Amino acid sequence: MAFVQNFPFLSIILSLFSGPLCSILNGKWVRRVNAAVIVAIGILSAFVLRFVISAGQPYVYRMGHFPAPWGNEIRVGILEAFMACFFCIIMLLCMMGGIRERETEIEESKQNLYYVMVNLLLCSLLALIYTNDLFTAYVFVEINTISACGLIMIRQTGRTFEAATRYMIMSLLGSGLLLLGICYLYAVTGHLLMSNIREQVQLLAASGQHHISLMVALGLMSVGLAIKSALYPFHAWLPDAYGYSTLSSSAILSSLVSKGYIFLLIKIFCRVIGFDVVTESKVVNVLFVFGIIGMIMGSWSAIKEKNLRRMIAFSSVAQIGYIYMGLGLATEAGIVASIYHVLSHAATKSLLFVAASGLSDASGGSDRYADITGAGFRNKLAGIAFLVGSLSMVGMPMFSGFISKLFFAQAAVGHAHKMLPTVIALAISTILNAVYFMKTVIRIYTPMGAYEAVKGDGTGKADGIGKTDGTGKADGIGKRDGTGKADGIGKRDGTGKTDRAEENGAGSERSASDCQEVGGTGRQVVIWEQPAKSAALICFILLNLILGLNSDPIMRLIQGGIEMFD
Repeated sequence: MAFVQNFPFLSIILSLFSGPLCSILNGKWVRRVNAAVIVAIGILSAFVLRFVISAGQPYVYRMGHFPAPWGNEIRVGILEAFMACFFCIIMLLCMMGGIRERETEIEESKQNLYYVMVNLLLCSLLALIYTNDLFTAYVFVEINTISACGLIMIRQTGRTFEAATRYMIMSLLGSGLLLLGICYLYAVTGHLLMSNIREQVQLLAASGQHHISLMVALGLMSVGLAIKSALYPFHAWLPDAYGYSTLSSSAILSSLVSKGYIFLLIKIFCRVIGFDVVTESKVVNVLFVFGIIGMIMGSWSAIKEKNLRRMIAFSSVAQIGYIYMGLGLATEAGIVASIYHVLSHAATKSLLFVAASGLSDASGGSDRYADITGAGFRNKLAGIAFLVGSLSMVGMPMFSGFISKLFFAQAAVGHAHKMLPTVIALAISTILNAVYFMKTVIRIYTPMGAYEAVKGDGTGKADGIGKTDGTGKADGIGKRDGTGKADGIGKRDGTGKTDRAEENGAGSERSASDCQEVGGTGRQVVIWEQPAKSAALICFILLNLILGLNSDPIMRLIQGGIEMFD
C-alpha cells in the first residue's frame, strides 16, 4: 500500500484530535492551529486526488486487521478526494472572512470552544465523504448535527437560542428517520458495509423479495436526509439558523453542512441501493416535485424578505431545490449537474454571506434594506463581491451559476415527462432570482442622497427610512426626541456617538468604533481595514470565476468519480 493511501484516515484523525487541542488553547494560537489543520487536510486531500486520478480506480482502506462485518472501512475515489479538498478550501475561506465577527460576537472565554466545534464539523464532513459503512455514516451525521448546533448558539442571544432549538428539533427528526431506514435495510440485507448492501439489494431486486421493505428503507433515508438538508417544505429552521448566527457559522452552515448530507444521499442512491433500483422505486419523482416547489417558493420568500442575510438564507432553500430537482431527473447527467451545483452553491453562498457582512459594516451594523442603501460605495470590495455572487446566482455567463443551470437544462433534454417542468421551473426561478438579487444590487449602488430625494414627499417624511414630525421624533429606523436619543438601531447621546447598535433582525452588537458615521447612514470601509475578510472575498470571487470558466475539467472529474461508484 502506498503511503498516500493513508491520508484520508489521517485527515479524519487529525481533525478529530485537533478539537481537544483547541480546547486548551487561547487567543491567536487556537486560530492558527485551526487554520493549519484545515490547510494540512486540504493538502493531504489534494495528494490523494492526484493519486486516485493516476491510479484510475478507487481503493478501500481497512482500519485495523479485521474485515467486515467486524472491522470498518473507508473508500476513496476521485469524487471523494475532490470533495474533501474543495470542502477544506471553502471552510478555510469562511473562517478567514469571519475573524472580526468571532472576536466581537463570541465571548472570549468561549472562542476556543468555537474552534472545537469547527474541527469536529470538519471531521464529520470528511467521514461522511469517505466512509464505506452506513452505520458509521449515521454516527458522524450526529456529530455533524451537534457541531452545527453549537456553531449556531455560541453567539448566545435569544435569536440564536431559538434558531438552535429549531435546528436541533428538525435535525433530530431527520436523524431518527435516517436511523429507521438503516435499521430496515440491515434487517433485510444483514449488512452495514455499503458494497455488501449493494450486492444483496441487487439480488433482492432481481428476485422480487422484500420489495416493500426496501422501498420503506429508501423512503425513510431519503426523507431523513431531505429534512436535514432543508429541502422545501422542511426548511423552517434554515432562515433563523443562517440569519442570526455569527458570520463564519452562517457561511459554513449554508455552504458545507447541508451539502454533506446531500453527498451522503447521493452515495446511498449510487453505492448502497443502486440507481436503477432507486429509479424504479419512484422516490426520485417525489424529490423532483419537491425540488421544483422549493425552487419557486424559496425564491418567493426571498423576494418578500426585508433583511439582507435572511434573504440570502431563503435563497439557499431555492438552490437546494435545484439540487434535488437534478437528482429527481434520475439520470447520470442529472446527478452530475446536482454535484456541480453543490460546488457552485458552496462557493457562491459563502461569498454572499461574507460580502453581506462587509455591506453591514458600512451601514452601521444593520442588515435592513433601508440601511444598506449606497453601501456598495462605502465598501467597494464588498459591493463588487456581492455583485459577483448575485450574477452567479441569477445565472450570468462566466460565473458558476450559469454552468449549473446549463447542465440542468441539458440533463432534462430528451426526458419524456420531466423536460418541460424542468425548463419551466428553471425559467421561473431565474426570473425570481433576478428580482431579489438585482433589487439588492440596485439598492447598494443607489446613493443615499438620491434615495432620500425619491422617497421624500416634501412634508418631512421619508418612507422606509423613517418619518419625522414636528417634535423631532422619527420612527422606522429609530425615534429621536429632544435629548438626541434614538432607539431601534441604536441609541445616541448628546455627543452623537453610538453606544449600542443592533442588527435589525439579526441582533448583532457593534462597538462605537464600528459605527463611525458618514452622512448619518454608515461609514467608509477600506480593504486594508479587515485584510482577512478582504482576502477571503477576493479568493471567493476567483473561485467562482474558476468554476464558471473551467467547467470542463471539473465535470470530467465528477463524471469519473460517479463511474467509480460502480
